[in-house]
Amino acid sequence: MIDRKFAERFAEDWIAAWNSHDLERVLAHYSDDFEMSSPFIALIAGEPSGKLRGKKAVREYWARALQMNPNLHFKLATTLVGAGSITIYYEGIRGMVAEVVHFGPDGKVTAAFAHYAQ
Repeated sequence: MIDRKFAERFAEDWIAAWNSHDLERVLAHYSDDFEMSSPFIALIAGEPSGKLRGKKAVREYWARALQMNPNLHFKLATTLVGAGSITIYYEGIRGMVAEVVHFGPDGKVTAAFAHYAQ
């Protein structure tokens, strides 16, 4: 089970990592074989399923996304706690985003699902 303290600490560190634009710092939150799902994967990475698996594939996608958005800055709105997951609700560059992240027993993200308001 995930407690609120872990969820809030994770979300704050995750937001800070993205705002630093340090891709290795961001990727440190994830397991080596995690799965990422986002509608922007189809647009940016050219993967029609909107899903990528593994740090290598996601690193390339996120590196391209950071290059395309040099002023990227996220602002945390709130963190929602689930049984083995959390939802990070934040303001992104295109509006509000809900990112659902599932954790493995080591506290690393095993799957992430991004949902955008627009």
